[in-house]
Amino acid sequence: MEKDYIIGHHPLREALDKEREIQRILYLKGLKNPEIVAAIREAKELGIPCAAVPEQKLSRITKKNHQGVIAFLSPITFEVLDVFVGKLYESAISPKILLLDGITDVRNFGAVVRSAECLGFHTVVIPTKGMAPINADAIKSSSGALLRLPVCRTDHVGQSIEYLQSYGIKVVACTEKAQQLIHETSLNGAVCVVLGNEETGLSRASLTKADELVRIPMSGSVQSLNVAASGAIAMYEVERQGLIRG
Repeated sequence: MEKDYIIGHHPLREALDKEREIQRILYLKGLKNPEIVAAIREAKELGIPCAAVPEQKLSRITKKNHQGVIAFLSPITFEVLDVFVGKLYESAISPKILLLDGITDVRNFGAVVRSAECLGFHTVVIPTKGMAPINADAIKSSSGALLRLPVCRTDHVGQSIEYLQSYGIKVVACTEKAQQLIHETSLNGAVCVVLGNEETGLSRASLTKADELVRIPMSGSVQSLNVAASGAIAMYEVERQGLIRG
């Protein structure tokens, strides 16, 4: 696979001009180069996440002359959520969507996307910030599912939840703090399963805007599951209820 990032002004400029998919850009704090500053401004206008970082962070990524900017390329083309959901409905398909609210471990990310594809989900929605990158490790952990399952990117998780709800899609967020058990919740029809960060769980937007908060029943001494395991169980329950209904 092609390396995950490019460095320097001219490769960045070429990537923007050729409309290559860029996951995020890191640039040196206090950067003065007017050409790079202009390129970063353009990237932000295109919705590409950009962050100013200290020199040490850039140097940990590469020892080469990065000129104060590193852009991480995406091996996939991102879908636009509203366009993609609209196409599903036009095809008389009841959407099954997985929304990942800030999963940061690439192996968890890949594993849960693998489960999503296996269980017939139509797309994965990820935030532009605070999310594990789509890189070689993530793709390997997904057994290639990240190259096959459409991925949508959102700047605002809460707004995306509201958008899905406006389409009649039930948004169900998984948290061990919920009172309601997942198998006692109706998951038939159009549904979106939301999974949170490995350490901090669901964001406030997901907790307050989801239609239902659900948990997986457990009887062991450990009271929480790995997010990839939780996701697989939650998505299987969606599939199970769909099979019973069918």
